[in-house]
Amino acid sequence: MPIIEIRQTVEGKMDQSIAAFKSNLSKIRTGRANPALLDAVHIEYYGAMLPLSQVANVSLLDARTISVQPWEKGMGPKIEKAIRDSDLGLNPSSMGDLIRVPMPAMSEERRRELTKVVRHEGEAAKIAVRNLRRDANDAVRKTVKDKLASEDDQKRSETEIQKVTDRHIIEIDKLVAAKEQDIMAV
Repeated sequence: MPIIEIRQTVEGKMDQSIAAFKSNLSKIRTGRANPALLDAVHIEYYGAMLPLSQVANVSLLDARTISVQPWEKGMGPKIEKAIRDSDLGLNPSSMGDLIRVPMPAMSEERRRELTKVVRHEGEAAKIAVRNLRRDANDAVRKTVKDKLASEDDQKRSETEIQKVTDRHIIEIDKLVAAKEQDIMAV
C-alpha cells in the first residue's frame, strides 16, 4: 500500500474512533435530559429485542423530562418496565399513552463519579488513536523495508501521522473537558 494511502486510511480510522467516542459520551448522563440516553434501552417486541427508538417516539418535554410515545397501545407497560430495569436509574411514569421520564437531580458525589467515567472513556479513545498510529507507522516501515518507499518518505510520513494523531488527541481532550463541564453544571 502506498504511503499516502496509509496516511488517509489512518486518518479515516481515527475519525471513526472519535465518532465512537462521541457516541459513548452521549450515553453518559448529565443533569439535563437527552433522548440519546435511552438508546441503550431494548424492548421485547413480538419476540425480538428492539431499541426503544424503533417502538416509540422519544423526545424532550423540557430540560429535565424525556417523553416516550409508544406506537402501539399495549407497549406502554413494557417500555416502562424496560426503562425502570435499565441501569440508568430512571423512574418513568405513565400519563395515558405518554410515558414521562423525569431526570433526577444528581448528587455531587455522583457527578464526580461520572467525570471519572468520562476521563476513562477519553483515555480509551486516546489509546485507540495511538494504536492506529502505531499500526500506520508499522505499515510505513514495512513499505520502506519492501523498498517501495525511501527512508526520507518514512520520516516525512511518520511526522505527518504524528500530527494527525496529535490533532485527534486534542479533539478528544476538548470533548472530555466539555462533557465534564456539562456534568458538573448544576
